Amino acid sequence: MGEFTIELANPRGFCAGVDRAIEIVERALELYGAPIYVRHEVVHNRYVVRNLKEKGAVFVEELEEIPDDSTVIFSAHGVARVVQNAAAGRELRVLDATCPLVTKVHTEVSRYGREGRTVILVGHAGHPEVEGTMGQATGVLHLVESVEDIDNLNIPAGTPLAYVTQTTLSVDDTAKILKRLRERFPEIEGPRRDDICYATQNRQDAVRAIAERCDVVFVVGSATSSNSNRLRELAAQTGARAFLVDGAEDIDKKVL
Repeated sequence: MGEFTIELANPRGFCAGVDRAIEIVERALELYGAPIYVRHEVVHNRYVVRNLKEKGAVFVEELEEIPDDSTVIFSAHGVARVVQNAAAGRELRVLDATCPLVTKVHTEVSRYGREGRTVILVGHAGHPEVEGTMGQATGVLHLVESVEDIDNLNIPAGTPLAYVTQTTLSVDDTAKILKRLRERFPEIEGPRRDDICYATQNRQDAVRAIAERCDVVFVVGSATSSNSNRLRELAAQTGARAFLVDGAEDIDKKVL
């Protein structure tokens, strides 16, 4: 193996919302003791999840898995209104680690519903954040993932519309979708500021810059992470050989 230069993208690492969620779990363990139940992985990172498990966090998919009189933490991705109500109905101690930027999207969806608007959500089906946002809707909501999905929408003329987006999308891909959305529905309303997380955008810009001058780019992140997948895709689109790895042990030295 010959010599090579390693560059680190800057900025990198977890966003403020994820750091906040991890801190909430750790503080809860200190205050209330184990076990602390967390609905969904607080972040898509196996090392963080493993570390929190060792400290006494128990990760579950549904509230039904949590015993009465327990402490539950909602992950940074947010939850649907029905989950919030179910937790309140069981009098569980709830700590909400939802990212404030995701909460902003939830607030927008609720407001648009009260205004009688049909909401178009740009996001990835099945993603925990998208499921939570859809579950905050009080009226009609359509999920779209592509320009083609917008062309296939069957919405009566004159319907008042608004849109929101998942916070962890590709900035470039989302711009194309929103452009088509405004072309087809010129009167559509949207948030005053983009919903895509500033940390997501900054990291995508950093990967684009580093991929332009590197032959190989390794994105350290989980295969279930929307952010990590977008970064790998972006590096590949820029021209580098791009790989998604959980850690150094996953790197195939043959690609170096």
